Amino acid sequence: MTLSAPSTRKGVSSKHRKRSLARRVAPYLFLSPFFALFAVFIVAPLGYALQLSLFRETLVGGTRFVGADNYVRTFSDPKLWEGVRNLAMFGAFQIPLMLGLALTFAIVLDRGRVPQKNLFRIGFFLPYAVPSVIAAVVWGYLYGPVFGPFTQGAEAMGLPAPDFLAPGMMLFSIANIVTWEFVGYNMVIYYAALKAISGDLDEAAKIDGATSWQFARTIQLPLLWPTILITILFSINGTLQLFNEPVLMRALASNTISSSYTPNMYAFSLATSGQQTGYAAAVSFVLGSVIAGISVLFIWVASRHQKVQL
Repeated sequence: MTLSAPSTRKGVSSKHRKRSLARRVAPYLFLSPFFALFAVFIVAPLGYALQLSLFRETLVGGTRFVGADNYVRTFSDPKLWEGVRNLAMFGAFQIPLMLGLALTFAIVLDRGRVPQKNLFRIGFFLPYAVPSVIAAVVWGYLYGPVFGPFTQGAEAMGLPAPDFLAPGMMLFSIANIVTWEFVGYNMVIYYAALKAISGDLDEAAKIDGATSWQFARTIQLPLLWPTILITILFSINGTLQLFNEPVLMRALASNTISSSYTPNMYAFSLATSGQQTGYAAAVSFVLGSVIAGISVLFIWVASRHQKVQL
């Protein structure tokens, strides 16, 4: 018995080490499919695009290495910065409108006496389920200067037909499409966050005599601030990647929407019709850097603002 004890302890220790090793390895085995797909579909394409951005196509001799010349060129490209200006104007109008409506609808559904709340919630969310391509086609038909129902209705009432595709109206027309698509999506996020707030706060507010509006303004909105920050950040990133809606609306207003109306449209045009894949890759990386920079700056400003409030 005394002679077999050490071997028994060794066996137990060996099994313990194997179980410990399996526990350490198991998480990586479960995560390995994600890392494999991430490497194939994200890292590899980005690496290839980075390689392309360092070359330039020439009429004679194919492509040649130019280093950072493509990136330097972006800073003096008026077409690129015209697209950036359009996005800045678009986002300054569309993001506050969309998120303001989403927050209002969420609070009304949460605090107001709305019959059939589930039906209203589904109705607001349904546009998000419509692909952006189809949404742009539908709204393009509604905006139509000849066959559109808005034009026909105005003419039937003897009023001047609205020109939603005019240069001064195009950004607002596209903003309307994007707002229609994403108000319900953001409303559901806000509504879920409102439902996560403890009901004890509501009861305490009622005991203190607070109205529904006072409770929403002084209690719910401050608690909802982290969720609002996330939706603002996602909206900014989505705005900087605007592509589908202006591309499809261009068929109706080619004189208003150029191939460089947004940076993504410009990069797509360079890579397809312009045969400048290297410069298109550089434009894409510059746009990605702008998105990352704005995201980091926004998070930094928001965190400082929150600390000051605390």
